[in-house]
Amino acid sequence: MSTIGDSSGTESTEPEETPDQQDSAVAESQVSDVVDSEDDEQTEEELSRDLVFDVLKNRRRRYALHYLRRADDSVQLSELAEQVAAWENDITVDAISAAERKRVYTALYQSHLPKLDDAGIVAYNQNRGIVELSDAAEQLDVYLDLESRPDIPWCNWYLGLAVGGLGLLTGAWLGLPPIGGVPDVVLATVIVAAFGSIAVAHTYYARLASGSGETPPEIQDS
Repeated sequence: MSTIGDSSGTESTEPEETPDQQDSAVAESQVSDVVDSEDDEQTEEELSRDLVFDVLKNRRRRYALHYLRRADDSVQLSELAEQVAAWENDITVDAISAAERKRVYTALYQSHLPKLDDAGIVAYNQNRGIVELSDAAEQLDVYLDLESRPDIPWCNWYLGLAVGGLGLLTGAWLGLPPIGGVPDVVLATVIVAAFGSIAVAHTYYARLASGSGETPPEIQDS
């Protein structure tokens, strides 16, 4: 039996792509891969140290970032402006004037939030007046958490150790009990170990505090 002409269901009804169409599809695929690769690199890129310093050198931006860190979700620009204005004037939100609120609102709207958005630190919808922190903002935590660290009077610790060490050595030299019976090498070891411990602690806290060069503002829970 002849099968000539019985090709229904076996041949595609879609037109074959021309060489130009195939080349165009390949080019579009390559461009898409390049764009996706660039997006991934931009997402994983860390904030440069210069950018961090530039962002945090302005007190109003630091106030805004502090407030956004405390928020669970996105916040309204008007709400953010009110709290920043209150912190700047060291008053409560209810006590700020319309002029103080407007001044901060305008600066955040026109300058500070767009700058933070361009840096990838916040997601700012200017038309809707909504802002929230991005994932990259976590890189600023080491700088913004400085205010929670105690200001330790290291000079007093060193002075106390010096006085205590001198007292131990004097007691040993005079033969006062019970220091008089302790070998000199043991006393020297104790004094050196005490100074070394304080020096290590001082270095650790100094490294934690290095970075922004300026302590962020103290924020009290309302």
